[in-house]
Amino acid sequence: MASETEQSATERLDSRIPGAFPEASGSQPVVATHQSLPQALYDRRLEYTRARNVRIKVGSWNVAGLKGLEQDVGAWFVGGKGIEESLAGLGVADKKAGDARESIEDQEARRSSTAPTVPHNDKKAVAGDDEVGIYALGLQEVVDINSMSEALRPYTDPSVAARWKQALVAAMPEGYQLVAEQQLIGLLLLIYVSPSIHPQVKAVSTTSVGTGLMGYMGNKGAVTARLVLGETTRLVFVNAHLSAGADKASVDRRIWDAAQITSRTRFEPVADAVGMAQSAGERLGDEDFAFWFGDLNFRLVGMGPDDVRHLLTIHAKGLNREQHKSADVIDNTPISTDSDSVSVSKTASDFEIADESEDDIPVPPELDPASLQTTIDSLLPHDELLEVRKAGKAFHDGWHEGPIRFLPSYKYDLGKVAVFDSSDKRRCPSWCDRILYRTRAARQRYEESSKEQEDARKKDEEMKAVGLETAGDDESVLYDYNPDTDGTHDTYDEYDDHEDDPEPETVSTKDGFQDEILLESYTNHMRVLSSDHKPMEAVFFLKYDAVVPELKSAIHQEVARELDRQENEGRPSVTLVVDRSTGSSSPVNAGTTDSSFDGVDFGDVRFVKSKRRNITIANTGRVPATFWFTDRPVSKDQPEGPFPPWLSVAFDREPDAGAKASSDNRHQQFTLEPADLLNAELKFKMSDLNLVRDLNDGVSSLDEILVLRIHEGRDHFLPLRGNWQQSALSRTVDKLSNIPEGGIRKLQGQKPDVSQGVRYSVPRELFRLTEAIEDLTERTLAEWGMTGQEGNKEKAPWQHNAAWPFAGGINDPKEENMAAEAHDALDCDEPFEKAFPTDTRPKQKLEIITEVFLTFLRSLQDGIITKSLWEKLEEGFINREKSRQPISSDDEKMWALEILSAAPIHNASFLLTVSMLQNVDKQIVDASKLDETPTPRSSVELPSSPRASVRRKTLSKVPQMAVKQLVLKNHAAVFADVLFRAAGDEKLKEREKTARKERMVKLVELFLWDE
Repeated sequence: MASETEQSATERLDSRIPGAFPEASGSQPVVATHQSLPQALYDRRLEYTRARNVRIKVGSWNVAGLKGLEQDVGAWFVGGKGIEESLAGLGVADKKAGDARESIEDQEARRSSTAPTVPHNDKKAVAGDDEVGIYALGLQEVVDINSMSEALRPYTDPSVAARWKQALVAAMPEGYQLVAEQQLIGLLLLIYVSPSIHPQVKAVSTTSVGTGLMGYMGNKGAVTARLVLGETTRLVFVNAHLSAGADKASVDRRIWDAAQITSRTRFEPVADAVGMAQSAGERLGDEDFAFWFGDLNFRLVGMGPDDVRHLLTIHAKGLNREQHKSADVIDNTPISTDSDSVSVSKTASDFEIADESEDDIPVPPELDPASLQTTIDSLLPHDELLEVRKAGKAFHDGWHEGPIRFLPSYKYDLGKVAVFDSSDKRRCPSWCDRILYRTRAARQRYEESSKEQEDARKKDEEMKAVGLETAGDDESVLYDYNPDTDGTHDTYDEYDDHEDDPEPETVSTKDGFQDEILLESYTNHMRVLSSDHKPMEAVFFLKYDAVVPELKSAIHQEVARELDRQENEGRPSVTLVVDRSTGSSSPVNAGTTDSSFDGVDFGDVRFVKSKRRNITIANTGRVPATFWFTDRPVSKDQPEGPFPPWLSVAFDREPDAGAKASSDNRHQQFTLEPADLLNAELKFKMSDLNLVRDLNDGVSSLDEILVLRIHEGRDHFLPLRGNWQQSALSRTVDKLSNIPEGGIRKLQGQKPDVSQGVRYSVPRELFRLTEAIEDLTERTLAEWGMTGQEGNKEKAPWQHNAAWPFAGGINDPKEENMAAEAHDALDCDEPFEKAFPTDTRPKQKLEIITEVFLTFLRSLQDGIITKSLWEKLEEGFINREKSRQPISSDDEKMWALEILSAAPIHNASFLLTVSMLQNVDKQIVDASKLDETPTPRSSVELPSSPRASVRRKTLSKVPQMAVKQLVLKNHAAVFADVLFRAAGDEKLKEREKTARKERMVKLVELFLWDE
């Protein structure tokens, strides 16, 4: 199977080919959320529908690419003229005696390309004019399809269709309107409706399918229209021109053409019976009534063309005695007497029947050996269309045709009434032009029959598989199934639509209405002389139920009111209650407009400080209630999901089986029985530094609304709020240097007074954190040094991680809470000791404070080393790397300090940070000397180095120096990640990012070495 990409590419290519797959609608089908209203309205459809009648005339004509033929179309198609009653078919009225219709001789004699060819003084013999409510005309070869330039033209010439429409409008009764038009090269479909029918026509959709050159071009194929009549009945009209030719390959190609038209025809979606939803696009076969007409090109086979022409000319010679002088010789060619063909040995006089007296009983045409119908019945078994239907290859799935009681429609000499092809090709007359129809009921009968046959075949195969036999000695009861014969019919009569007059057929439509259709007439127009094909027409009488819009609207309102009442009584209902101990206890109902806050209030909230609130959800309705928190609108600051990033929700029961869930309890679905309830815990925790910045600046707030969605019920809204406490995080170094004693929290709701200038050389927070880290490091190492006697001492902290104490140490909720209190102490300018219980060891305090310190540095908007400072520093590093001229450490320090001096506060902050690191590193190195046992370098237990890659061969042979090298390298790597701000990182390749990181580490290391 082709991939989706390949399929979409194919569809785009096909869309450029005339007659290819029609383009799909860009809009997605709309699915109704409430099915009860449409169903209730549908159940009362008899109250807002009324029976209507309409005649539908379907016409087909191959105009052979000739010009001027539109002069005849109004007379035969609208006026019902040009029919030769003696050679006509079903439903043709006899002319009254004494009608002075123009003779055939005179009609043929005056024929020209500039005047209509229909006989003068002719009267209609079938329904026409305003007796018909829907006119559907299918024309073939309105342009010369044998011309390569026409067949490959990427567009259709609108002037061609305009000429035909102009002729039809002139012939139509007043008020008739064009409702559907579709052209594909030489195919043209036009549908007009009467003024009374026009308001009932909806959902018109037209399309085309090309099956010609390369299987897609429009020189052959079909144009199709779908319309919905009275909001109840789907009608489809297919005007087709199938492949020509009289050989076996041509028949197969016609079958293929028909299958392609069926499978590739697509229509736009149709609103359902009450207009509240959209179904998917429809195919051919989804309609209630379909009419397939056109030049189907099926021929008569197995007979000599001259024999067929002779048989039919016998019946036509009376129309023009000058042109048909002998029944035994056609155009000076003797009649064939070959045993393989039909032998004709009698002249017309042999079939003459003596004048009957008034008391004689007329002989039915089908029993009269000299009648036209007898001749037609002898020819129809050789008709290809009937053969392929009988074989189940095409038009076998419910299609019917009216009785054929008229001469073939093809092929005639231009300008002649009944002279068959007299050219050198002498083509065999055939019923090439046909009008078929199908009802939904007929298609369903076919599908049921096909299913029964398939079930019988499977049952036969099962019985064969088990070897079921009779009790007799030799006779077997194994059933033989032959797919070529079984399921088909042994007699032609089953597929013969042409013996009896059609009966009215009752059809249940797709929307459940009862319609009735009757074929009233089916004939051709022999007296139209302007094409080598005679026009075909069929008139259908349709009884259908049509929606009365005014009645439907009134009943719609009535049903809606009743359903609303029922829905309010039976709709799922829940009540949301916030626990009294955690906030307001008022029930939270949808649409609350009270000024009091009926939601969850977290009160004062701080960075990484967790707060919890409980809510109760109770089913207070009469039916089970299924609910979930639905997603909020997604924006730049609001990620996808039902909860804001600072909130998580935990429920006290398991979600429904199969309900969508995730690790953070999003999208969980619960069902409560009446009077049942569940509890949920809402946890607040702010850890997003970007959101902290916005909260500090007042750009964002902690006002949110959770949406609790009740399946088939009303949404409930749960407001949330919290009062953000200002934080020193996510600010700039310059702003922090202006914060007075008392910390940022002292300025809650205010801004620093910049008029006083810079208050401190470095932010107080930076000073306090570095001071605390130095002090706690000293206390931690002192405690480690006193943990026990030699040989019973715990492993040194840096031997677990060479980056200690900056390796991260928040491991459990208790430490998480202490970190939150430490951040609060930093914001309030209070001692860090308040954050720790009295029994907290110095090592644990140190690891928590270092984590707070790294978070503080990471959150600085401008960084200790700003983007502009780093650009200058990096430029110097790169230049030295290129020149390969190293300088001494002291010179490199002086160079770096000279650049940093451009930003005094940042320079001082950097020096304070690295000074703290120097002190920490010195304490670690000094502590490593406590192990006084001399050990060869090869067996020294060296700490791991997860932060920085250090090659062992570069380490000093002195253990303490090796420890120092590892510790400094790791500390430099840690602080390179938090001290610097650099532009364009996202555009760098991995190798360039690595090189940049190494330069940052090098700068920090430069200031850590005290040598």
